[in-house]
Amino acid sequence: MAFPFEEIAAGFSARRALVVGDICLDRWCAYDPHAAEPSRETGIPRTAVIASELTPGAGGTIANNLAALETGHTAVLGVIGEDGHGWELRRALGARGIDHQLCVSHPGVCTFTYTKLLNRETGEEDLPRVDFINSTPLPPEAERELVSRLRSNAEGFDVILVSDQAETSAGGVVTAAVRECLTSLALEFPEKIIWVDSRLRPELFRKVIVKPNRDEAEAACRRAVGRTDFAALRALTESPLLAVTHGEGGVLLVREGAEPAMVPTVPVARPVDICGAGDSFSAGCAIALSITHDPVTAARFGNLVASVTIMKKGTGTASRRELRAQLDRHPLA
Repeated sequence: MAFPFEEIAAGFSARRALVVGDICLDRWCAYDPHAAEPSRETGIPRTAVIASELTPGAGGTIANNLAALETGHTAVLGVIGEDGHGWELRRALGARGIDHQLCVSHPGVCTFTYTKLLNRETGEEDLPRVDFINSTPLPPEAERELVSRLRSNAEGFDVILVSDQAETSAGGVVTAAVRECLTSLALEFPEKIIWVDSRLRPELFRKVIVKPNRDEAEAACRRAVGRTDFAALRALTESPLLAVTHGEGGVLLVREGAEPAMVPTVPVARPVDICGAGDSFSAGCAIALSITHDPVTAARFGNLVASVTIMKKGTGTASRRELRAQLDRHPLA
């Protein structure tokens, strides 16, 4: 049976997707190593940035991919600071047609920002990244407003994708209250796809689809059940689907009452940059799952999307035309 690419691609236009969680700003800054003059005040050589590109990151990367795939409506819901980076993030989202009107603004929050310093001569990121992070928990009033907006707007979306990317002990936007709300929504709207990507806390979610990478899943297993056992992790989370990405090895699908299935990737000889591959997989697979209701077919589509984005520098996206061309080169049975 031929892979239903056209059916899936056409279905994107009718889908409404909401990305919830850590929506951050990526600042790609090119610096000139020959302009590293020492400061008159401190004597420390400066890092001379000569050009920069601003893109939405973390959950914003998922939203970028959804927009590039021509999803009918893509919106984000997070907490953004009332600072310059917050203004730049909103502008970057708007420039890509991503609806950011649901986002909560709060003066006590620092807009989550990655600043990556790229050597102009080599194109390599060879200086330490500069991150703007929050070292304290989300303000209670911001958390309450976020949960309220999630609860009142969830019904209007076919797919909810959750980005829990904060790696500090304080956590990020996806708090215990947000997790509880997601569980409640999963029970209230069983037909909705609620898809979670959590770096440090996948074992804390319940009743939703969970997509960790292999390292994240193994760490979650050790914390939760004391051993590497993906079936036990799925049972603990009561997830309808645990999708464990294995990089170039593919994605392992773990479901109740079915044998685990490994879905292979689309072969790519020399990937340019695997940064953001998991986000592009999530965008493609979650929407495809809402269209086909078949995890294996959806995972194959997600792998197809990722096979295009890893051929681009940075957190790239894939268009339908690029996917069609990739499928022509590497047909999926």
